[in-house]
Amino acid sequence: MPTLRFPGARTDTTLLTKALADARVRPGARVLDLGTGSGPAAAAREGAAEVVAIERCRRAVLSARLNGSLRRLPVHAFRGDPAGRGRLGRFDVVLANPPYVPGPDGRRYLDPLCARARDLLARHGTMLMLHSSLCDPAATLTELRRQRLRAGVVARQLVPFNPVLDGQKRYLERAGLIEPGQDFEEVLVIRADRSGCAA
Repeated sequence: MPTLRFPGARTDTTLLTKALADARVRPGARVLDLGTGSGPAAAAREGAAEVVAIERCRRAVLSARLNGSLRRLPVHAFRGDPAGRGRLGRFDVVLANPPYVPGPDGRRYLDPLCARARDLLARHGTMLMLHSSLCDPAATLTELRRQRLRAGVVARQLVPFNPVLDGQKRYLERAGLIEPGQDFEEVLVIRADRSGCAA
């Protein structure tokens, strides 16, 4: 799988949206969007019957609600835990863009999300997760597979550091996460599929 390079602004949401299109959401699917962005509208356009969007940021929730209402899309947005904790039910597709900051707490949302992934997915369900190369994607793949999900990287691209990472370059260099002078990260889309077994 080639690494795609995109100059300029971050296009990780575009990468996730393309992976969603490639996953071919079946008509009538229930979709969960964790860390909501353009996922709800994209899922609804792909034929989802219901999209539940969970986000910590009040503005993002209001934006998702407004966009869904203006476009008459079946989007229900709420403030909540981006790791998917709580009673959410099971979904045919889970889109995840969990917040992270590389370092000791960088997996604070990733680890709980990986641990709950199987419980969030309906039979034959699919999770698509945006993930930074700086937050140990191998650990994510290992945990998803431990949950008896088929997991792999389905897309990747290099993107320039956002302002948060740009301000952490010294730490990232000292921790050996980036090379001296590096000002980009690789963003991945990790896909995890649940088999048809009921358990």
